[in-house]
Amino acid sequence: MATLTLKNKKPAAKTRNAEGEKRAPVRGKGVSKPRTTLAKAQAERAEREAQFQQTQQAQQRRERPEPARDERPARPKPAGFRPERPDRPDRPDRPDRPAPSRGPRGEAPRHERSPGPRGHSQPGDRGPAERAERGDRADRGDRAERPPRVDQRRASNRGPGAEPPVRPQRRLNPAREVSPESGERLSKRMSELKLASRREADEWIAAGWVRVDGKVAVLGQRVGPDVAIEIDPAARQAQSQLVTVLLHKPIGYVSGQAEDGYEPAVVLFQAENRWKDDPSGIKPHPNHHRHLAPAGRLDIDSTGLLVLTQDGRIAKALIGDDSDIEKEYLVRVEFIGRPGDEPVPEGTLPNAALAPEQLALLNHGLELDGELLKPAKVSWQNEHQLRFVLREGKKRQIRRMCELVGLKVVGLKRVRIGRIPLGHLPAGQWRYLAPWERF
Repeated sequence: MATLTLKNKKPAAKTRNAEGEKRAPVRGKGVSKPRTTLAKAQAERAEREAQFQQTQQAQQRRERPEPARDERPARPKPAGFRPERPDRPDRPDRPDRPAPSRGPRGEAPRHERSPGPRGHSQPGDRGPAERAERGDRADRGDRAERPPRVDQRRASNRGPGAEPPVRPQRRLNPAREVSPESGERLSKRMSELKLASRREADEWIAAGWVRVDGKVAVLGQRVGPDVAIEIDPAARQAQSQLVTVLLHKPIGYVSGQAEDGYEPAVVLFQAENRWKDDPSGIKPHPNHHRHLAPAGRLDIDSTGLLVLTQDGRIAKALIGDDSDIEKEYLVRVEFIGRPGDEPVPEGTLPNAALAPEQLALLNHGLELDGELLKPAKVSWQNEHQLRFVLREGKKRQIRRMCELVGLKVVGLKRVRIGRIPLGHLPAGQWRYLAPWERF
């Protein structure tokens, strides 16, 4: 029968010595330390905390500096009545009193010596308790002679001949010293100088970025005609980060606020609708959606170029009262004639049916809402389409102009604003206005 032998097997630890007695544990003598009870542990902890507090208080008393004698506050002198000391008949003046004798070393007598060092009282010196009592009596005498305090601010507490206190005059803000008749609002002046829009100007003034004659401007400030207006570079940097979006608005969207269930065109300003051939190189940012407003109107049944901008200068340049930027439209029309005119043969093209004098009226001479319209450029592009170039933008202006000469608009598309054309931008898509582009 074969025997199996295991190699590298460690021998079992011996638990008994040579005499056969049980061995004690390696780490001790076999006697375990009794565990401390909870009450005893809490008592020991409270004792340690008390000793620590006593040690800290003793250390603070040792480190606390003792005030010098010269730094102690002066004791108030008593102000009460002090009777005169009567002359003593039993002690007459003795002018012939001999000089005090000196000691063997030339020292003065003991009762005439200066007081000793601090903490050692001399004969005739009063103790600290007596000095404190004298100070208390003096304080009580001062309080007894002091009149009661009366609030003079109330008219009922003033005497018959008392005058009311003079209140300081209110100081006006030096930035508002210009009267309304001699100046205009700073934000309006900045808008006229084309520095910023009025809303942007108010934001800059509130941020402290505007100075008038070297002084920081305030909201609502009025300025004269010859003031120097300075703009902080931080305002220019913030203005350079504003964006302008060029959108090809399709039919069925309103240019401004939502109305009658139709969505505003700004909802198309999404990343998935960006034109893939956008040349601006501007990266979209969530801040580009803030304060993005349309600069101009485009009817719900019209299509073409619509400008959405954060820059108030661009909005003022496009739709301001003094704006002279051209807007070009392609308008498809049908001839319907005016009431009272001779009917034209059926099938006559619009360009042949419209008289030349009516075309001249479209260029200049028509009135809307009682105002004469600015001169326009109107010409035929083909038999059914007119080209309008306007410098103003009244509500439904082109449609109302065509109705005055017997034309009906069946299609309208804006193809250019200033020097920015619609180009190949697809309907429903948008792109950024590049930094080098100008209207």
